[in-house]
Amino acid sequence: MNAVEQAKTVEVTTKIATIVNLFKAKYPAARSDLKPWLNNPDTRKLLDPDSIDVSFHFPGVSWRLKVRSILFQIRLYEDPVDGDLRAIGIEASGHDYRGERWRFSTVDNWQFLGDTMPMDDGVENLREFSRQTLDVFNHK
Repeated sequence: MNAVEQAKTVEVTTKIATIVNLFKAKYPAARSDLKPWLNNPDTRKLLDPDSIDVSFHFPGVSWRLKVRSILFQIRLYEDPVDGDLRAIGIEASGHDYRGERWRFSTVDNWQFLGDTMPMDDGVENLREFSRQTLDVFNHK
């Protein structure tokens, strides 16, 4: 679900702002998009209400990441007892004018799959960003 729609509390809004700033610290030229999904009936039925989705767009192609934009989907779990919202994983995909170039998930073994892989330092930056994002959502 679009990050802007998930920003229902000050705590969640602050966490979203923190992850945007973490990414921009690594890639200052990137522009964040807190509404990466179109608001139409076909798209709405595909959205996961238990995720915070944010994308980042580069002014051109990021040569380190080999893409023009990245979609991050932070998978969430709300504890039914205390209501705490926790991140249980991150799915990311890198895109250029040809479509999806690579995919990355923290749920399995933190590996990248696709036909065009980021450079080694890009891989490490995205893994570190993912670790930091999980920390932001899982520590009070």
